[in-house]
Amino acid sequence: MVVEILLVLAVCVPSQGTTRFHVDRPFTQDYSEQIPPAPEVTNAKLLKVREDRNGRILVLSDQGLFQIHAGTLRPARQYRTLADMQIKDIEVRDGQFVYLTDKYILSNASGGRLLVEAPEGRTRIDPNPPEPQVVNPEKLPCDDVTCRRIIGDVVWFGTPKGAFSRRPDGRIDYYASRRWLLDDAVVDIWPAQDGSILILSQRGLNIIHFRQMTLAEKAEHFERLTRQRHIRFGFNSAFEMTTPGDISTGTLVDQDNDGLWTAMYLAGELFRYAVTKSDEALRNCYESFEAMERLSEITGIEGFPARSFERAGYQVADKQHWHNTPDGQWSWKGTTSSDEIVGHFFAYAIFAEIAPDDAWKKRAVALIDAIMDHIVRHDWYLVDYDGKPTLWGRWNPEYVNRFPRQVGDRRLNSVEIIAFLQTVYHFTGKELYRQKAFELIERHGYLDNIMIPVSELGRVSGIDLTTEWNHSDDELAFLSYWNLYRYAFTPELREKYRQAIRDHWQIERPERNPLWDFLYAATGANDFDLAESIWTLQQFPLDTISWTVQNSQRKDLDLLGANFREQTTKVVLPPDERPMSKFNGNAFRLDGGDGGREEYSGDIYLLPYWLGRHLGIIRPDGV
Repeated sequence: MVVEILLVLAVCVPSQGTTRFHVDRPFTQDYSEQIPPAPEVTNAKLLKVREDRNGRILVLSDQGLFQIHAGTLRPARQYRTLADMQIKDIEVRDGQFVYLTDKYILSNASGGRLLVEAPEGRTRIDPNPPEPQVVNPEKLPCDDVTCRRIIGDVVWFGTPKGAFSRRPDGRIDYYASRRWLLDDAVVDIWPAQDGSILILSQRGLNIIHFRQMTLAEKAEHFERLTRQRHIRFGFNSAFEMTTPGDISTGTLVDQDNDGLWTAMYLAGELFRYAVTKSDEALRNCYESFEAMERLSEITGIEGFPARSFERAGYQVADKQHWHNTPDGQWSWKGTTSSDEIVGHFFAYAIFAEIAPDDAWKKRAVALIDAIMDHIVRHDWYLVDYDGKPTLWGRWNPEYVNRFPRQVGDRRLNSVEIIAFLQTVYHFTGKELYRQKAFELIERHGYLDNIMIPVSELGRVSGIDLTTEWNHSDDELAFLSYWNLYRYAFTPELREKYRQAIRDHWQIERPERNPLWDFLYAATGANDFDLAESIWTLQQFPLDTISWTVQNSQRKDLDLLGANFREQTTKVVLPPDERPMSKFNGNAFRLDGGDGGREEYSGDIYLLPYWLGRHLGIIRPDGV
């Protein structure tokens, strides 16, 4: 065994010091604060919102004036003289509130001198406010405009389907769904003193805040979110709510791919530790590593990790495929797929390189060795509890090569297994793994499979796997590319792999995915899409709840016809305008969400951010 030597060998591939990088300076991060009417306020029709120069916000309704108190809209009782008046309208003049009652126009400013008798039947203080500039309705998300307001050099629009702003350069920022508004029926918009935007909708007041934030500060936000609500036994877990959007009703539950999601969180924390040497990051790494390690231990099958485990009787995901441990205290999920194995190899290899303690490194190496040994002993299959191959744990040539070139599994499964073999050989030095890899490459055409252009993938008659593009396959491929390229047996193979990775990256470029971009950059490439990746990280929402989002009705989008990749628009929408998804989701999906019953973990942001930091693509200001 040459484990000790190989663990410290430097991998001779470009990984850091790219000539292209982003300096992490503050950018404008928007987020929403939502203020509903108090429970005792029922059936109120909200009409208008205003703020005076003192920062006091009032909402006009058909039940009188409301103010903000304890996070809700409640009757405004501050000025007793208004209590018995029928307020029909409010406005702000010279920074002060002016009120229209059924009899008077009055104010609390100017020593109370303003007291003007209102003309009979008057319902507005200013019935003819200046209209903002006319904008081509064909370029607006919705042309049924309920209100408009010029704020600075930006025109804001309210509609029955949300609010949006149009900048001088024509860029649209769309605010709709519960991520931004209590409801999408907007009735009024007003600028607040602190630079935020007050958006009044039928169900309450919504405040769009704009905060100067760095990518690093944003990472801190997602670190807190993940640690506080998504860690279960060390897993990076799903957080589901019985009441949509109500964090207090949330609970941690198992998922089929707990191993994969945890591997992606673990990798991000490993990159974080490599950059910062943070003790907290290292503790997080060890905690999640032990959860993944137990996936391999709990099954009792050498080299066969479970999908997940849970205390007996508490499992949620697909209860048909759970098995109890001998003591009856725990249950583990079988039917383990290639998704899980990819995650294990991705995270364990990074762990073996970055973890500072040799004893921990050896544990990671022992795990990939055991998994690889299991796959080799079982003729390139992952064999389950029942002695049969799992549905998606198949790398045998008879399985892989039965697919036409146009089917992604032929290319993907070849990428995976060669990446696995290279990785375990790199860390163990066991010649068997090298021999087996070249057997697949030379006798069974796996290198040719890896080199299949991704542009050739498409629908094949009679094969269900090709009815639509599989974005999970993209995820598994790019995670495998890290190992495929980094641990290549020869420089010649590494160059072949680089070409294959670039080919796939070219197809994925329209998604502006920073993880795919940075994994491509890890090959030493300098043509990755830096600005687009930073844009995605900056536009990623602070709220990761799975709110229902609809964009298909928008009239400002350049739609594409039906296509195999399911790319719906020429340009991908910002992440904060589209449904939440992990990296295995379609970034071009216009509609989706489950009404706010799940909060996504912060690893979706943390992994690409810390990978970017690790590679030197994202650099703190002044460094």
